[in-house]
Amino acid sequence: MTQKTILQRDDPKAEPLIGNVRVTRADWLNVAMDVLISHGVEQVKVLALAERMAVSRSSFYWYFKSRQDLLDALLKTWEQTNTAGMVGQATVAAETITAAVLNVWRCTADPELFNTALDFAVRDWARRSGPVRHLLDQSDARRVEALTQMFQRYDFPDVEALARAKALYYMQLGYDMAGLNESGDYRLRMTAEYLKVFTGCEALPEELEEFTTYSLKFWTS
Repeated sequence: MTQKTILQRDDPKAEPLIGNVRVTRADWLNVAMDVLISHGVEQVKVLALAERMAVSRSSFYWYFKSRQDLLDALLKTWEQTNTAGMVGQATVAAETITAAVLNVWRCTADPELFNTALDFAVRDWARRSGPVRHLLDQSDARRVEALTQMFQRYDFPDVEALARAKALYYMQLGYDMAGLNESGDYRLRMTAEYLKVFTGCEALPEELEEFTTYSLKFWTS
């Protein structure tokens, strides 16, 4: 995969910065997120971030009131990406339950829908912070509820819908956390079998073909 450009000034497609501005609010967030994912929340420090971007620490306060303000913005970004992404995909209209699950599984391919590394970083953060743990619990509940409602729309009984939603969601978390050394091609070959396990239904060939085409845009780029 192509490495995402962190700083706007390093992106040839970005609009040029105006005046004396060397970094934007998004730059501070992107670098902070990169550090959060790579080194943990304890290393998300204003001075260290400024040194990494080769800018004055004072420019931080153009955009944020405090380090806590930055941390709150990181959590908001996480919720707007991961929780909103999964909930949104669970509500996309689909003809069958297998197509609906494949819509959700787009989150495993597209980091714009679900940033797996960021989710792991927030989960690690939650082990050290009660308030973050509370936010994580709320987000997990929202995701499971959206998946439950997805199964219910295809006439699964309430308890079965909840059980399937939890199995689907927590399997995906564990699958990603295991860091299995599997190629995209292998995962795609297994998709039809996974769908039978989680839905009890056979996927249509055209559903699998559409998912494959979508996923390969990310897994081979």
